[in-house]
Amino acid sequence: MRLLFTPQLNPATETGWRRRWFDIIFRHDTAPSRNFDLLLIVAISVSVVVIMLDSDPWLHIDHARVLYAIEWGFTLLFTLEYVMRLLVVRRPWRYVLSFWGIIDLLSILPTYLSLLFPGSQALLVVRVLRMLRLFRILKLTQYVEESGALISALWRSRRKIFLFVVALLTMAVIFGALMFVIEGPERGFSTIPTGMYWAIVTMATVGYGDLSPQTPAGRFIASVLILIGYSIIAVPTGIYTAELASSLREASHAPDHHDHRGCPECGLEGHDPDAQHCRGCGHRLPSAMG
Repeated sequence: MRLLFTPQLNPATETGWRRRWFDIIFRHDTAPSRNFDLLLIVAISVSVVVIMLDSDPWLHIDHARVLYAIEWGFTLLFTLEYVMRLLVVRRPWRYVLSFWGIIDLLSILPTYLSLLFPGSQALLVVRVLRMLRLFRILKLTQYVEESGALISALWRSRRKIFLFVVALLTMAVIFGALMFVIEGPERGFSTIPTGMYWAIVTMATVGYGDLSPQTPAGRFIASVLILIGYSIIAVPTGIYTAELASSLREASHAPDHHDHRGCPECGLEGHDPDAQHCRGCGHRLPSAMG
């Protein structure tokens, strides 16, 4: 996917400091690059902890200046890292618009925005998303592939889920208008949007309790809506599960998923390419025999 972006070095700078820093920042198979990545993960973890500590009112009162200075220190550090990434890649804008580039930018932007909008630095917790680099650093590619299957199934079911959401909002409008008419502003249902909010909360079986029907007709409507909510709450899960199961079936029947080695003992075929023993009788397969 283009969004993920595989960075490339400018051919005109194959040697020199840009080449060295490109290897350190973007590669994960050398000692300097792994040390850089691990130090980056530590810095991200510490910065997120500092942000969470700063949200505590007592700690903020006693250590506001220290925590603020630490936040700016990490922001300047990550800003320098972000600029270095832009300097060593061939196409900086591709990196800026990539998944990792957007995450890296969002990890430093709230601190600068806090100069105009005080309090927005709390959004720096988005830095925790940079921890996803662990999957690349530790070469956990199998987890990345599995997440790709989940995302693919969600994308394939997008139209069905969209229609479900539209139907849900339609019911929310209808029941919200009914409660506005039946209960009225004197019982808290001051507008149709307020009734829609109550309908969505009721269908989701959340039950905040800030709005509740008082009349017999309103309670009857609420009972019907609760039953509808229990009936439809599993619909998006079923849609997504069906698409996921379909994707897994397609993957299992892909031409390169199984080979056609026949077990010399029982004749069973369809084993995994890296299988050493028959999945039926346990006998060693031909390619695994000495």
